[in-house]
Amino acid sequence: MAKTAPVYARIDTNLKENAEGILAQLGISPSEAIKMLYSQIVLVRGMPFQSKLPEINHFSTQGITQAEFDAELQKGVDSIQNGRTHSVEDVDRMLAEEFGI
Repeated sequence: MAKTAPVYARIDTNLKENAEGILAQLGISPSEAIKMLYSQIVLVRGMPFQSKLPEINHFSTQGITQAEFDAELQKGVDSIQNGRTHSVEDVDRMLAEEFGI
């Protein structure tokens, strides 16, 4: 049997729970996932994914008509007028709960 060594990392609780939930659905333990990551690092001699800032994706109206654009804007106006708004704190909380970020 190969020698093993522990790896310790501290990560956000929500991120850990969300990731481990996905791993469980895949039938992969957290230890196996870490071993897979380390194996890929050795294989490609670096990170097995590109690490860079995302490109800025400005809103584009290409592909939609003026009427569709106006309808989407109206949905936002209607939401505000009907009091269906969220604070920045609420949005941050919802993103953290849903995506672990």
